[in-house]
Amino acid sequence: MNFQVVDKGSEMRNVYINSVAVYLPNEAVDNANIEKVLGQVGERPSRAKRVVLRSNKIKERYYAIDPETREATHTNAELTANAIRVLEQKGLDLNSVDLLSCGTTMPDQIMPNHAIMVHGELGCDPLEVVATSGICLSGITALKYAYTSVKSGEADIAIATGSENASATMRAENFQPEIELKVDKLETNLELAFEKDFLRWMLSDGAGAIALSTEPNRDTLSLKIERIFSISYANLLETCMYAGGDKQEDGSLVGWRRYAPQEWLDKSIFSVKQDVKLLNENVTEYTVNKALQRMLEKGMFNPQEIDWFLPHYSSGFFRDEVYEKMKKAGCDIPQEKWFTNLSYKGNTGSASIYIMIEELFNSGKIKKGEKLLCYIPESGRFSTAFMLLEAG
Repeated sequence: MNFQVVDKGSEMRNVYINSVAVYLPNEAVDNANIEKVLGQVGERPSRAKRVVLRSNKIKERYYAIDPETREATHTNAELTANAIRVLEQKGLDLNSVDLLSCGTTMPDQIMPNHAIMVHGELGCDPLEVVATSGICLSGITALKYAYTSVKSGEADIAIATGSENASATMRAENFQPEIELKVDKLETNLELAFEKDFLRWMLSDGAGAIALSTEPNRDTLSLKIERIFSISYANLLETCMYAGGDKQEDGSLVGWRRYAPQEWLDKSIFSVKQDVKLLNENVTEYTVNKALQRMLEKGMFNPQEIDWFLPHYSSGFFRDEVYEKMKKAGCDIPQEKWFTNLSYKGNTGSASIYIMIEELFNSGKIKKGEKLLCYIPESGRFSTAFMLLEAG
């Protein structure tokens, strides 16, 4: 059977980011108070924390936890709904929206999906609702669904979100005391900073929301979405970052439904885990170099025309390595053109790119005609996305 490719380019509409909003719960938590909020594991403060924070270069972050009572203050759905309500405060009529597309790594429950729960929190009129799953890429895939829906005419106004409530799984109650041998190894091997016992010093909470339409703002900045490119290398590499399963010696992943309930606890089945060796050997090669090479071979953009580069890397540890792999791919965007707020907004996973775009969008620094390139990697099984925007 032969399939014909029909060029519908002339029928496609332009899509603009008209408004961006962020919701970060409670007050910023600095490095001195992080263990007070998340809770101390064992009888003494963590020695791993100092090493991890020195490596990831995060100074402040936000948690949906009351620092005094240590009770949860928000669900993931509530964080997301609050970000959307900020869009409403900026002038968006929620009842005029045709589509709500929400991405997150860890929803509050297995069923119903995250976007349905967000719609329930908002209480706005009936509309199309879609949830995208994944890890860091779930936020950009939610945005791509919204973008293609508006571009094709399936929707006129859409909201896309990315959100995380990582603190719900990073509280001290969910962890066993750290093994001293592992901490000793950490002092000389920064790779260990990404194992499950130490991810609690890297991940934090927040939500972002983007409103899209076919018309740019009349008097204020809009960002035209030129392209969202994503690609997976799961056919070449085994699982790297995971939760709700256990990785076997042969690299396969056995899901939680194959284990008895007691094993969920004994094997920490629902903890977030990272194959650190696999990560460091492959993450920038596949999510930066190989992906950019493919994009440039297809002529998707010209690196010399990029005025702003917004990279979502999980840790400052990777910044220079990302740059080296960009140059290897023939995409030398000098670091003085980079914008990131990782150090004071934290690593919020699928919400990170939204939180970066929001700050830069509302900063007054972007000039009309400038081009922005956003980079979003995911180490779950090595996939990546790049988004090209033009200010107007």
